[in-house]
Amino acid sequence: MSALNDRVAIVTGAGRGIGRATALRLARDGAAVVVNDIDGDPAAETVELITAAGGRASAMIANTVELEQAHALVRHAADKFGKVDILINNAGTTRDKMFHGVTDELFDFVMDANLRTAYHTTLAAMPYMREVAKAEIAQTGQPKYNRKIVFTSSVAALMGNPGQFNYTAAKGGLIAVTKTLARELGPFGINVNAVAPGFIETRLTQAKAEGDTYGIPEQLRQQSLSLIALGRLGEPEDIAKVHAFLASSDSDYVSGVTIPVTGGQIGGM
Repeated sequence: MSALNDRVAIVTGAGRGIGRATALRLARDGAAVVVNDIDGDPAAETVELITAAGGRASAMIANTVELEQAHALVRHAADKFGKVDILINNAGTTRDKMFHGVTDELFDFVMDANLRTAYHTTLAAMPYMREVAKAEIAQTGQPKYNRKIVFTSSVAALMGNPGQFNYTAAKGGLIAVTKTLARELGPFGINVNAVAPGFIETRLTQAKAEGDTYGIPEQLRQQSLSLIALGRLGEPEDIAKVHAFLASSDSDYVSGVTIPVTGGQIGGM
């Protein structure tokens, strides 16, 4: 029996990178997965990859910076698959700038993309997670099983990173709310944890050419590699494996923690 048989998961930012790898892994482990992204084509590609492998998935295009769209996303999952058991808050992006150059617009954009999306999606999930568990407790004295919420933070929030004031503020916020929600939701059998990726090969960390929106200079990529004890840059699948652990029953007594996944990065905690 697969680890997540009969579970229903939502993965935000699942059109690419870590989100796509996580959606594929959860589906491989037996979950029905709602693939959320703001871009339709990548989300559809993720769904196609899952269904081609025999899994169950549905795409839902929603920008959960808007609370109503977060509610629509979670309703879609419940309508399509009957319930919501797992929420992986993975959506996020960067807009790097040294602190003295950060504008309100840059700050708000990154906070919205990384922190507000997670706030809204988690809030929208409460009727399908907290309230369902509460009813189960009233009926039998305990939830039927543990439900799971996971946030994708960043090792940058643990150690700091020049040029990422807005990003580390948002990702640090996710670490803080992980601890608070673990306390609030624990009595309802809901585990809340976070993953803090190190240097992972995605479009946000690709070699950056002049004029590119995403990426970092190759020199900085090589400097980062030199700090990683395992001698390689991480892949999205490395994070997906930890998301899958935190979504499974193997982590039923793990809550309120942030797991760095860095390959032994010096200073990565």
